[in-house]
Amino acid sequence: MSRTAVDPPATVPRPPVLGPRTSWFLLAFGVWSWVIWITFVKNLWGNGSGLAFDDAGEPTAYFWVHLLLAVASFLLGTAVGLVGLRGVRAWRAVRRAAAGGPGAAEVSGNGAEADGGRS
Repeated sequence: MSRTAVDPPATVPRPPVLGPRTSWFLLAFGVWSWVIWITFVKNLWGNGSGLAFDDAGEPTAYFWVHLLLAVASFLLGTAVGLVGLRGVRAWRAVRRAAAGGPGAAEVSGNGAEADGGRS
């Protein structure tokens, strides 16, 4: 018994893999990461307690480790936020297509915009 997969027409999108709640959560996490880690680096840079900078004003190992932690967390948070943004945009495209609203023809078969969600 042979089964052949038939892709739906381009104007009928399949639901995105991420749900809308998950997409919004990931987007909020990305925004939170921007706020928290930028604030952390500002506070680290202005640290006068002697932990981040020695008496000569040179950065200490504490400074470099925490700066690396902040940059890595900021980049990961940005990536997570972008995944959430793509999910939110995909769900909006699905809703537009279901309602027959503007942009419904721009929806591809996987629930993302025709340009791959890059605009």
